[in-house]
Amino acid sequence: MSQKQRAFIDRSTIEHLFSVPRISEAAVSPDTRWVAWSWDGLGGEGMGVYVAPTDGTRPPRRLGEGAVTCELASWSPDSRSILVVCETDGDERSWLCRVHITEPEKLEALTETTPNYFLRGGSLHPDGRTLVYGANVDLETGREIEPTCVIRKDLVTGARQELTRPERGGASVPRLSPTGSHILYFRNDLDPAGVQAWLVDVDGREDIEIINVGDALSVQADWFPDGQRLVVVAESAARSHRRLGVWELNSSRLTWLVDDRSLNIEHASVPPGSTSIVALVGEDARTRSILVDPKSGEIREPTSDPRELILLGALDAGHWIARCNDSTSPSDLVRLSFPTPCATSYRSLAGAWMKKHHTPSDGVRPVDHRWTSIDGLEIQGWLYEPRSKAQGTIVCVHGGPTWHCGNTYDPEAQCYCRAGFNVLVPNYRGSTGFSLAYEEAIRAGGWGSLEQEDIRTGIASLIERGIAEHGRIGITGLSFGGYSAWFAITHFPPDTVAAAVPICGMTDLVLDYERTRPDLRPLTDRMMGGRPDQVPDRYRERSPCCFIDRIRGRLLVVQGMRDPNVPPEHVHVVRPLLDEASVEYDILWLEEEGHGITKLANQVLVMTRAIDFFRKAFGEASNA
Repeated sequence: MSQKQRAFIDRSTIEHLFSVPRISEAAVSPDTRWVAWSWDGLGGEGMGVYVAPTDGTRPPRRLGEGAVTCELASWSPDSRSILVVCETDGDERSWLCRVHITEPEKLEALTETTPNYFLRGGSLHPDGRTLVYGANVDLETGREIEPTCVIRKDLVTGARQELTRPERGGASVPRLSPTGSHILYFRNDLDPAGVQAWLVDVDGREDIEIINVGDALSVQADWFPDGQRLVVVAESAARSHRRLGVWELNSSRLTWLVDDRSLNIEHASVPPGSTSIVALVGEDARTRSILVDPKSGEIREPTSDPRELILLGALDAGHWIARCNDSTSPSDLVRLSFPTPCATSYRSLAGAWMKKHHTPSDGVRPVDHRWTSIDGLEIQGWLYEPRSKAQGTIVCVHGGPTWHCGNTYDPEAQCYCRAGFNVLVPNYRGSTGFSLAYEEAIRAGGWGSLEQEDIRTGIASLIERGIAEHGRIGITGLSFGGYSAWFAITHFPPDTVAAAVPICGMTDLVLDYERTRPDLRPLTDRMMGGRPDQVPDRYRERSPCCFIDRIRGRLLVVQGMRDPNVPPEHVHVVRPLLDEASVEYDILWLEEEGHGITKLANQVLVMTRAIDFFRKAFGEASNA
C-alpha cells in the first residue's frame, strides 16, 4: 500500500479523540434539583466531578477544580454537598472528600489522604457528622487485611468504629439507609461464587444476614428513598436469570415482582423522585431502562430510542434525567419527558456538544458482528471498518472480564479505525449485557479457556469473510484484555496474531493471586475454581509466562508502575523468560499510571506507539 493510500492519523487527532468527554458515575440529588457526574477526558483534563441544575438553567461546574483526580461517591441527604473519591497517582489508595455546592472549589478531606488500604463507597448520615464507608483495614493494628470492613467515623471527634467485618474479601460497597438507621452490605463468606445481603445497624449492635437465595448464588440490593425497603436483584436457583423483588425492613418479607427468563435484569434502583423501580436490562450488548411498579410488578418500556438511556431521576410533569450513550457521540446527561420522548426534544445538561467540537460524523459507527465459537455458542462483537482500504486488523479485548463493550463511544477503537485498521471488539463469554448464563459461562473452564477460544474464532470469522488476513492481525487490551493479548500470542496458532500490545495484563496467575489487591483476591478464586494450592495445574496451564517460547509475533508491553491490581512484577517475572527464548520485545513503562492509562499525554503516547508498532509488525509479516 502506498503512502498516499494509507490512512493517516496524527497526534493532534489522537488527542482530540481521547479528549471527548466520557461520563461514568452519575446521580441525581435527593431533592432532584441537581445532577452530579464523573467526567473523564474533558478537554484533556483528568477525571473530575461536575454538577449542574436539573432544570438546565446553568452550565456544569467542576468541583475541586485544578485539584486531584475525583470520582463521584454519593450525595449528602440534604442535597447540599457531595462526597467524592480522590486519588493522585493511580495506586488506587483513594480517600473521601466533601464538597459543598456553594463552595465548589473547596475539598474537605474526610478520611486519611495517604491510606494503606483500599476504600469502597462513602455515605453521609442525616446528622451531617457521621460518615460510613468500607475499607480493608484493621483499625486496631492499622494493617491492611483482605475483608472490607464497614466503618463508621465521627467527623467532629475523628473517632472511628468497625461496625462489622466479613470473613473474606470482596467488592462490597456499604450503603447507608436514607434514614441513617442501618447499613446494607454484602458477604461472600459461604462460597466464592455467592453473595449474600447483610444488615448492620448504625451503632453496630445488630448484624444479621437478611437475604440468602443460595450459598453459591449472588444477591444485589439498594435502598428505596423511604429507607424502609430494599429493591433486590438475585440469581435464580438454576442461574438462568435474575429475579427482581422488594424486601421490607419492618417485616423482613421478600416479595418477588419479576421472575422472567427472557429479561436479563442486571441492576435495579429507585432513583430520586421516582415511585417506580428502574431496572437495567442487558440485551445484545445494549442496556435499556424499564420501569417496574413496586406493588404490582407491572413493567413499562418508557422509550424505544435505539441509543442507551439510563434513567437517573424523576422530576415533575413526567420529566426525567437520563444518561444518554451512543457510539459516535460523547455521553450526555439529558432532560426528557415521558411517555413519548423525542430525541430532538432532549435537553442537554452536560453540554458536551458545547465543550468539544465533535460531531457524529467524526466517528465510525460499528456494526454488530456475530460468529460461532468452538462449542457452538454464538459470540457477539463490534466491528469498526475504516473508510479507506484497511491496513490490517486490531482486536481490542475488554477487561473485567465481567463487563462488556456496548454501543458507546470508544476512543481507542475510533483511533485505530481512523488510522486505517479494521477493529474487532469481542464480547466473549463472561461478558455482561447478554444473559446470566452467558456471563457465568466463563467459569465452566476458568480463565484462559473457552473465552479465549471465543476471541480466536472471532479472528477466524474475519479471515473467512475476507475482512482480515493472516499476518496482518494484532491484539491489545487492558487488564483481563491485556491477559488475553498475552494468551493469544503464546497460545494461538503462529500465523493468527502477528503482534500483541498487552496493557497491564497478567502473565502469571499465581503471582496475580498472591500480589493483587487483597480485597480482589476472591474474584480469582471464583473464576479459577479455587486457589492456586487447590488447582495448581490450572493456574500453571493458564499462565502465559509458562509458554513464552511459543511467541512468534512482535510484542510491545505497556505497564503502569503504580498498578496495585496487576503490579509491575508481572513484567519483571516475564522479562528473563523473554530474553532466554530470544523473543524480541519492547516495554513502555508509565511512571505515574496505575491500572489503566488516565493521563491524556500518556493516552496519546501509548496510542501513537501502538499504531506505529502494529504498522511495522504487519509490514514485516507481509514481507516475510
